[in-house]
Amino acid sequence: MLFDKFQTMADFQAELAEKEVKPFGAVTEKFLSPTQGIVGGYEVILAGTNNYLGLAYEPSCIEAARKAAEQWGTGTTGSRLANGSFIGHQLLEQELADFYGVSHAITFTTGYSATMGMCATLAGPGDVILLDADSHASIYAGVKLSGADIIRFKHSNPDDLAKRLRRLGDRTSNTLIVVEGIYSMLGDVAPLKEIAAVKREYGGYLFVDEAHSLGVLGATGRGAAEAAGVEEDVDFLAGTFSKSLGSTGGYCVSQHADLDIIRYCIHAYIFTASASPSVVASTRQALKLLREQPELRVKLWLNANQLYAALKEMGLPPGPDISPVVAVELEDRDQAIRCWNALMEAGVYVNLVIPPASPSTNFLLRCSVSAAHTSEQIDTIISAFAKLIKNGQISSRQAS
Repeated sequence: MLFDKFQTMADFQAELAEKEVKPFGAVTEKFLSPTQGIVGGYEVILAGTNNYLGLAYEPSCIEAARKAAEQWGTGTTGSRLANGSFIGHQLLEQELADFYGVSHAITFTTGYSATMGMCATLAGPGDVILLDADSHASIYAGVKLSGADIIRFKHSNPDDLAKRLRRLGDRTSNTLIVVEGIYSMLGDVAPLKEIAAVKREYGGYLFVDEAHSLGVLGATGRGAAEAAGVEEDVDFLAGTFSKSLGSTGGYCVSQHADLDIIRYCIHAYIFTASASPSVVASTRQALKLLREQPELRVKLWLNANQLYAALKEMGLPPGPDISPVVAVELEDRDQAIRCWNALMEAGVYVNLVIPPASPSTNFLLRCSVSAAHTSEQIDTIISAFAKLIKNGQISSRQAS
């Protein structure tokens, strides 16, 4: 039957219902502050929101959204190529291009459509896409639609990338290399300096998804490419507004003038309604604050270091790199569910990530810290994990 393929998921959802836990699609019933809310009936610290700079609840962003809705209405009711291109969209694109020091930018309604649309369009039949094996689902969705020959290289492995580029020979002139800045599940940072060097040696075009590194890395917050000093080697840089900028939407910027032509070929751009005026306005204000308030990034990294160091000291080693994404890996699914539920009862909401969303067969208790978290709230998160060890719900690898 048509629905047979969904039975495994139906069984899993039934198992969760029997255990009276709802780790997926947990409903936030009320915000108490930018970092606290009521989720699934629990009053919790929000430690799984990707609100890296704390701007999702920023008063000036909310006010900008309110004014835009009053002036321009609640939605555009059309695509950018029909009736949905407002002056706000153009201004946001200009401001993004200025922020990155390039001349060309496109905005999308979601971050997913940005990376998916670009990856589906930049390369086509007869071309090659070399992508990091741990790439986001939106990237995989896009490359499948492209019709290009798809080759995966080992995660964050420049040597493996070089080996595969060598094998392509002259085809590298028609090759798109796709990587991310910060990988969303374990928080590890791509070795962009080395990847860019490989690209310079063998050729190809480099596409970097900075969804989780915008506002987080780099001297001015432009992301991992800026931090690595390789922005000139990046041909296309994409990202999302739904993390550091606290809204929704996505973008792509480029030093190539061809981007202005490519926009008319991207189905995810030309066949969907444009972003609502209120979203565009709040995003523009958040981008302004990102540029004007580097202290937000300083606070974010203080919190990230505090949580990462404490979990590592406990013997719950998180990912390989310190970043605002701090995840603890577990091999047992039932244990991961029990620990997630115990964290909720302790007043801490984190993300429970299961395969295939996680980059391995393991399960993740994924935290994402924010500049809005206080040091005391980070201590509370740390204490909740310590309680898991004390109660024998999770073992310390350091102590074993």
